[in-house]
Amino acid sequence: MSDNRLRGIRGARIAGVGAAAAVAVGLLSTGAANADTFVPLPDGQKSSSGVTITRTGEHAVISPSLAANGAGRTAWLSGNVVADVTATPEGEVGPWNGAANNPGSNNSSTHGASRLSTGYIVGCQVSLADNAVSAGISGGIDLTGAKAGGSIGLNLGPGEVTFLGLDGKDILKPGRYSVEYQDIPVEIQGCAGYAQARAYTVVEIIGDHYSKTTLYGQPFSLG
Repeated sequence: MSDNRLRGIRGARIAGVGAAAAVAVGLLSTGAANADTFVPLPDGQKSSSGVTITRTGEHAVISPSLAANGAGRTAWLSGNVVADVTATPEGEVGPWNGAANNPGSNNSSTHGASRLSTGYIVGCQVSLADNAVSAGISGGIDLTGAKAGGSIGLNLGPGEVTFLGLDGKDILKPGRYSVEYQDIPVEIQGCAGYAQARAYTVVEIIGDHYSKTTLYGQPFSLG
């Protein structure tokens, strides 16, 4: 990323603090062919038995594809997620398992310990409303997350949705657990129509009182 681009993004973040910019989408550069769009997103919070999830500082910077083919764009994703866990049994990290009765805890998508996972749902020509994404969450989507490094490439056709795990943390005892990500680049190709994304954060608590709590972010356009 060039110095000019970095300065533009920093300037947009500072401007985003203002009340007017909180609901606005601004262009960060002057050239229409290479303009970046800054998207501020609202904070969110959700509580359930034993856990409170909070998301703050979420925003995206949308860049057009360098190929200028109308079917690609890059989103630079940032945010901070905190899980305050008041009740969980002490876990022991074991084998990863999914939703097919493999060894693990309560047939969950954890691996023997409670878990905080965060990422994004990305769709091409699909509205990512609550009822559209909840089916994927409850249907065994892998939410364990993989720490993102470098650029992430996604190929999406019309009507396709993918769950992109960014990062996660094991929860071995009660306490505060956080994940912060800054300017994670996600390149979307193959989607000639509109594309949309939405943050998710999941906390799974193992044990006799198993629970899965999900906090969604506000859907936003990727262009």
